[in-house]
Amino acid sequence: MAAEGGMSLVVKTVTRWLKGLIFLFGMYIMIYGHLTPGGGFAGGVICASAFILITLAYGAPEAYRHLPRGAAEKLDSFGALTFLIIALLGLWFAGVFFRNFIGTSPESHFRLTSAGVIVPCNLAIGLKVLSSLFLVFVMLSALHIIVSGEGRRRIERRRHTP
Repeated sequence: MAAEGGMSLVVKTVTRWLKGLIFLFGMYIMIYGHLTPGGGFAGGVICASAFILITLAYGAPEAYRHLPRGAAEKLDSFGALTFLIIALLGLWFAGVFFRNFIGTSPESHFRLTSAGVIVPCNLAIGLKVLSSLFLVFVMLSALHIIVSGEGRRRIERRRHTP
């Protein structure tokens, strides 16, 4: 184990190599979700796994350096608000809630620009899922469940020792 906390040097090295690739793959899944299997939820889960891997390998302070908790909370709200705004813009421009108001030409079929509002919706959902899943992991990792002799459970906040 390394003196500064976290896991072994091997795990930290592999994490350092993979975290960017995992995040990039998640973004690819979000953006191209209308053409291939995937989308906002799957891409958000993959992107969140990069931050969860950083938390497991290095510890919470390093993960907060990459994605501070306050920024994750703001991204969570921003993703939900963006999704709602896109839906309301469909009502505003096309008269129907969540209607595709971005026109596409027949020549753009099977290309990135062929989806209208699906790509922005996937990105909004991806931000929401990424930040929500990361925050859930952080909150669950901060708790410690103590089971007493009679099966009673008590939840305490985990104490971090330097």
